[in-house]
Amino acid sequence: MSQANELLLPARATICEVAPRDGFQAEKEWIPTEQKVRIVRELAKTGIRYMEITSFVHPKAIPQLKDAEEVVRQVQDLPGIHFRALVPNVKGAQRAIDAGLKKLKLMLSATDSHSLANANCRVEEALEGLYPIVELAAKHGVQVGGSISVAFGCPYEGNVPVERIMHIVERYQAMGVNEVSLADTTGMANPKQVYEMLGQLKAHFPQITFSMHLHNTRGMALANAVAALQQGITHFDSSVAGLGGCPYAPGATGNIATEDLVHAFAEMGVETGINLDAIINVAKDVRETLGHDGGSYMLQAGPCSQLHRKPQGQVKLET
Repeated sequence: MSQANELLLPARATICEVAPRDGFQAEKEWIPTEQKVRIVRELAKTGIRYMEITSFVHPKAIPQLKDAEEVVRQVQDLPGIHFRALVPNVKGAQRAIDAGLKKLKLMLSATDSHSLANANCRVEEALEGLYPIVELAAKHGVQVGGSISVAFGCPYEGNVPVERIMHIVERYQAMGVNEVSLADTTGMANPKQVYEMLGQLKAHFPQITFSMHLHNTRGMALANAVAALQQGITHFDSSVAGLGGCPYAPGATGNIATEDLVHAFAEMGVETGINLDAIINVAKDVRETLGHDGGSYMLQAGPCSQLHRKPQGQVKLET
């Protein structure tokens, strides 16, 4: 194959496991704290080094995460794991910092409609509310990353112009935030859109590290991940067993499954440092613990390396 026709991809990608936050928050039945901690500890054995451990939201908003402090406290001894938490406001940020976390992720929507549903305010008002969080984090020496929900399509407003995303990234940059997660919250993105938007964003903001947070609502998440790889993006969020979903996005299903992403990247020669067999086993455990998965091809079919016994003799075809 000539170099002109070769698909050039990064040699390595970093995956952040978000099931302890995005996955668990979508579960209606209470997951006991000890079960959450056990799953986090099992995930830590797979080679995962980055995890979104919880969200410090009001317990009435997401009762499933009311044990955020306790979960964080019980996993602080895990070596080599970089934890972050989603925080909606200053109070949540202070709780996260008091719990000992060294990285926060900000919550912001790309459209007013989703922002009103998710945060009860419009985008500009939500942006203004992020400054005190960034200032508080800086005071305590805590890192901050930004996020943009419904970045590729809003279930209420449809297509999101790239100019709006650029405006939000500019505001993040002005705050001193140099990491921005682009979330396809309802799985409305397509590979062409992802490739083109990332190209424009990278050209305008060369100092910003962009990451992808992909939901598989319409079966496009993996294709969108490959499009991002082609743009040189190397940071991705995923959720073991495909857990997840946004309570403020009608019809939203789970994130791209971690085991599916690890498998696909490995097949394409992109190293993640995560052991595929180990993460599949954790996915099986999570499915057994919760009684379901969120949509995982590895749990359904297994990896490509899992071959079957060859048929013996002639096979009679049905007519």
